[in-house]
Amino acid sequence: MKLIFIRHGDPNYEIDGLTDKGKVEAQLLAKQIKNLSIDEVFVSPLGRARATADYSLKELNLTATTCDWLREFPAEFDANIADDETKRAYKTELRKDENNGIYHKRILWDMLPSYYGDHPELFDVIGWRDSDLVKASDMITKYDNVIQNFDALLSDHGYKRDGLIYKTDNGNDKTLAFFCHFGITGVLLSHLWNVSPFVPLQFLATAPTSVTEVVTEEREKGIVTFRTLRVGDTTHLSMGGEKPSFSARFCEKFENMDERH
Repeated sequence: MKLIFIRHGDPNYEIDGLTDKGKVEAQLLAKQIKNLSIDEVFVSPLGRARATADYSLKELNLTATTCDWLREFPAEFDANIADDETKRAYKTELRKDENNGIYHKRILWDMLPSYYGDHPELFDVIGWRDSDLVKASDMITKYDNVIQNFDALLSDHGYKRDGLIYKTDNGNDKTLAFFCHFGITGVLLSHLWNVSPFVPLQFLATAPTSVTEVVTEEREKGIVTFRTLRVGDTTHLSMGGEKPSFSARFCEKFENMDERH
């Protein structure tokens, strides 16, 4: 079985849709989508993912199953219950309510390298769960919910999780496509790779409409692992003469003020 993770097109977060560039990216993806031989499609409920999928679904003549757990990974950091050292993960990016002085919650995994450089426990496959950063968040609950739903879907298709591997009595050759987001893709990859979710969340960046391909590998009868063949492929954009969006990335040099800091 093959899993295809597709990030949404260049986003307009204010309207939860696509920018004009994002629409072009989604159209270029749709021109090549039949080459992926997709059998089933699953999509995030968020508008930018659905808008991206719509172009491809028309080409494939398929309908998609909307999965709430495929929305952008929703774990949030709560500075109100964190110590000063843990707040350092976000430095001046923390915001307080002007009326009551309570910190606003913020996306958890968008932390600063100066913090995680001092906290290697975040990259431990087990230790991340006991880290101070995660304890000051709802990440474990959100992560476990996503993984439970993902494994249930894989089980429905014949692959049942058993520790670090999957087992099957009846594998298949289907291709499942997931139109979703960078963060949630990182979380799902971490589960398939058996690593801390902070590994892909901090060290990968997949461009809008990029394609990530994962396939089953059954070297022993009934015992299955997932092998990643490509990550963040934007060949469809290159074929259309479209430069990949910078979205999800940060400045290559600090002095590059025209790039995201």
